[in-house]
Amino acid sequence: MARVEFTSLLKQFFPNLKSMEIEAENLAELVLKLNQTYPGISTYICDEQGALRHHVNIFINNCMLTDRQSLSDCLQPSDTVNIIQALSGG
Repeated sequence: MARVEFTSLLKQFFPNLKSMEIEAENLAELVLKLNQTYPGISTYICDEQGALRHHVNIFINNCMLTDRQSLSDCLQPSDTVNIIQALSGG
């Protein structure tokens, strides 16, 4: 099962958010399963077409995902997935 970790900024929107292990073949499946535990998180991470939102980044083992459109990046049981709110502003 892949280990999923979140930044503290995401925890302000989902206060009960905790690191967890999820069995998923790719990032799209992982986001769907996250939404079962934390309803609404998938709409924070992805837009209406299922693409990663501009203010969110996902890293698999410290490498940024390659498919922001359909989240098809494959996952291995030993992977660590970091979901990070991107910082912007002035």
